[in-house]
Amino acid sequence: MKGLAVLLVDDEPLMRLSMLDALEAVGCDVQAAATGLEGIEAIDKRAFDLVITDLRLPGADGLTVLKTAKEKAAQTEVLMITAHGSVETAVGAMKLGAFDYITKPFQMDELLLIIERIGGVIALRRENQDLKHQLEDKFCFHGILGANSQMRAVLDKIKMVAETDSTVLIVGESGTGKELVANALHQNSLRKGSPLIKVSCAALPETLLEAELFGHEKGAFTGALRQRRGRFEMANRGTLFLDEIGEISPVVQVKLLRVLQERVFERVGSNEPIEVDVRLVCATQKDLRKEVAQGRFREDLFYRLNVVPILVPPLRQRQEDIMVIAQHVLETCSLKLNKQLRRFSQPARELLLRYSYPGNVRELQNLVERAVALSRDQTTVQPNDLCGFQSCPYSGGSTQVDCGFCHEGLTCEKRKQAGSMTSLATAREGFEKDYIVSVLERVDGSRTTASKILGLSRKALWEKCKRYGIPSAYGEGEDEN
Repeated sequence: MKGLAVLLVDDEPLMRLSMLDALEAVGCDVQAAATGLEGIEAIDKRAFDLVITDLRLPGADGLTVLKTAKEKAAQTEVLMITAHGSVETAVGAMKLGAFDYITKPFQMDELLLIIERIGGVIALRRENQDLKHQLEDKFCFHGILGANSQMRAVLDKIKMVAETDSTVLIVGESGTGKELVANALHQNSLRKGSPLIKVSCAALPETLLEAELFGHEKGAFTGALRQRRGRFEMANRGTLFLDEIGEISPVVQVKLLRVLQERVFERVGSNEPIEVDVRLVCATQKDLRKEVAQGRFREDLFYRLNVVPILVPPLRQRQEDIMVIAQHVLETCSLKLNKQLRRFSQPARELLLRYSYPGNVRELQNLVERAVALSRDQTTVQPNDLCGFQSCPYSGGSTQVDCGFCHEGLTCEKRKQAGSMTSLATAREGFEKDYIVSVLERVDGSRTTASKILGLSRKALWEKCKRYGIPSAYGEGEDEN
């Protein structure tokens, strides 16, 4: 209770003084008020952790004080003081947000016990907020979530290179968040006050892409009815993000190489050179080294682009991040859709962790958003919410051919091949073995990481792996005791 900021509102001088002395004796920072209006004025002037108010007050009653305190700061706790005859009203006050009530006459020790309980709740809330901020600082950076060691390395690299003008090549599968990386690089650079211009190279044919990047003069080609600035000009003193850079044609590759070398280009249909100061960030899901080896991408351009490579790992290699991202999306979508969904059921969690996510983070986001939209549960996402089919095995229907969850989460190939009926215990063991193997594969055999995901001690995981004959569990020469 020490350091707790308390507002005490009571019109009985002797009672007010007694409570004031008792609260100050246990280390509370107390301000007293004799009327409801005085209490409201005090609330307007400063923040309080706790408001203790009598229900019946001159000027403004305790319910008005309660409403004012909650409107000013929803996290301010309120303790109502009432006579026996007004208990019903005090219960109504709790429905409006009061933490608790105490009836007159009461012992001062009784009051202090309630305040100690309130102080514990406030302290826990502050601790949770501090932890949340720490986690956000450690595992979140401009919308990029990453508790996985590979992702933390990516976040660290972004922070280091952001303030430079070095060209960055972001490599990763579709849906891994390459555009988020580009956003973070720009927002943390010295160029953040200038534009971030984005171009999808795969969305435009060669002729249009060239005009899009470098601009064109009036009459340069059919349909060029006026002069138009290109994206390089628009991004001057800022950042240009070229997504799917591996799709550009040899002609555009040549012009892009010149811009990188000389910081000069010409609009289509013009011979007038234009100088630009642009930080280039590119992204691709292709292996550009292989593209170079096969003659589809210029080697000199590749080395110009690959100054600072950033490899974004696929979600199947980031097992620790799956529930972090899923929970974040759940809370965001629930708020947006005005729903009260706050958690995933244990079967739903197991299903999310078992799936391989060929569409990576984007697929996970879409999947959770769909679950929020379809869920009939008031607070918890269930497996059938994740499936998205009206007839799904999780609601008693048949397995859906197009649903990855049905195949990866429920009917994996090993069990389908077994064919015959078996006991529940055997089936459970088969599922447990398959699941442990899948988790170990996705965390590259790390028993420490796998044990955390599975909710087991390292020794328990080792014993289960030894029982099921999983080699990675006992072939590394580590002491499991």
